[in-house]
Amino acid sequence: MPQLSLSNAEYIGRRQRILERLEGRDATTLITFGANNVSYFSRFSFIPTERPIAHLLTANASILLIPNLELEHAWAEGLIDDVVVYPEYPGKRPALDYLKDKLVELGLETATIGVDADGYGQIYGYRGPRVSELLPDATIVSALDEIEHMQMINSEEELGLIRESARWGNLAHSYLQEYSKVGVSEIAISQRASNDASEAMIRALGPQFRPRAFGGTVATATFRGQVGKASALPHAMSNNAKLQPGDVLVTYGGSSVWGYGSELERTMIVGEPSKEQATFFAHMLAAQTLAIEELKPGLKCSDVDRLVLDYFEENDLMRYWRHHSGHAKSTLIHEAPFLDIGDHREIEVGMGFTVEPGLYVPDFAGFRHSDTVAVTPDGVEWITYYPRDLESLIIPV
Repeated sequence: MPQLSLSNAEYIGRRQRILERLEGRDATTLITFGANNVSYFSRFSFIPTERPIAHLLTANASILLIPNLELEHAWAEGLIDDVVVYPEYPGKRPALDYLKDKLVELGLETATIGVDADGYGQIYGYRGPRVSELLPDATIVSALDEIEHMQMINSEEELGLIRESARWGNLAHSYLQEYSKVGVSEIAISQRASNDASEAMIRALGPQFRPRAFGGTVATATFRGQVGKASALPHAMSNNAKLQPGDVLVTYGGSSVWGYGSELERTMIVGEPSKEQATFFAHMLAAQTLAIEELKPGLKCSDVDRLVLDYFEENDLMRYWRHHSGHAKSTLIHEAPFLDIGDHREIEVGMGFTVEPGLYVPDFAGFRHSDTVAVTPDGVEWITYYPRDLESLIIPV
């Protein structure tokens, strides 16, 4: 049976660990506002809007601050003991005043409280008070580093979800490659591949499957605008380009399983590659292989990026370099730590990374593979497994 969700024990264990970590700072309570952090501890996954949502965690209770429109949703999906409900935002009274009432009721108005932020973020037009303003006699300390470090280390349950995500990202990408034809638009190809992969995923996993994602497709494959000369733009936006002979394509495949994802990216070429295309492809592949083979616990993240940069420098390729070699990956698009020359955090067992050195030649093409790997005691486990060699990635004309 594939891993499709996290157990209640997983969430309870997280709560115990974060409160234990906060003990050293004399904090007995945690408040999270970031959507990913709220979900991480409460199991409540939601769409962030202008309406504040927060999770209040004590040794004895898991409590959600929610707008009235989320009341039934929170009880149905959250692993919680209580809710604090406010009518609407902006409403007649600030939403966080209702959270203050609960904190005072619990006798926490002078406590040391850990937070991921000192209030709800200024997103979607929201403006409101800070926790430190609401509770001037409390001591507010940032717990963001402790939370993020916990999220960096994946449990076996979390890795199971990421592996399952990779299976369906692999299928979506295989459809993308199959449907890629000269004269067809990138959008049409992407939609067809994503829809077909999503339908297969839903049928195979059955009614117990929950993507916990916002959108109609749960498995996705796309070019995201990196078609032809635009492939030299690392984060291009879709241009509705039609595939042409000689185009270099930088692609993506992924899926969401209980909110967890993987990242698969490939460089494909329409028709027989030119000598120049093949040369850049070979250098890109060599740099990625070097990084993955050297990635292991005990190294610093910066060590991996340094290896890639050294390779590029030795081969006179630095003028085509645009970004670091990868980032952590589990529930967000990009997460810390980063395989970056300036990130000196130690690589640990259980971390998941994308490894994606790229080369970008202006007015010509871009070349990037991305694979998701999990750090093991001896090195890495390859989570994504789509073919990486040039011959396998040629689109016939």
